[in-house]
Amino acid sequence: MSRAPFQLAPLDAGHDRVAFNSASEPLNRYLREQVTQDIRRRIAACFVALADEQRIAGYYTLASASLLLADLPAGAGKKLPRYPTVPAVRMGRLAVDQAFKGQGLGAALLADALDRAARSEIAAFALMVDAKDEAAAAFYRHHGFIALPDSPLTLFLPLATVQRF
Repeated sequence: MSRAPFQLAPLDAGHDRVAFNSASEPLNRYLREQVTQDIRRRIAACFVALADEQRIAGYYTLASASLLLADLPAGAGKKLPRYPTVPAVRMGRLAVDQAFKGQGLGAALLADALDRAARSEIAAFALMVDAKDEAAAAFYRHHGFIALPDSPLTLFLPLATVQRF
């Protein structure tokens, strides 16, 4: 198990994407084959935790999104304007290389994503995620995310709560 300090940075061409190996082949394949196109088309931004200058220990993606006001839990939407949707930032993917599991890197990547979303000059109500399974949903709930009542694997965290820290 590695205990390398991590540097967070936007993904660039010099980072070694081929060596990345999480427990999820779709997440590995996305990093190797798709993310560059999504960045170029401005579909998503990708941020990586680097164990050294090039080795990717983990990554996440962010993209703009919206939440239907009607889908939010009753209390969450009370003070929001009566628009059909509210702006959000979607964390589309979050993955940690197996060599770096158990070091809190997933939580650190989530914290960085929340910080980026909360500091943005473009307003957003929440950071939202689509958890791939119940274990992933439990990870997000542990960090304060709230599940949508009719979609328990879609969770959100109001960014106003992040700004209080």
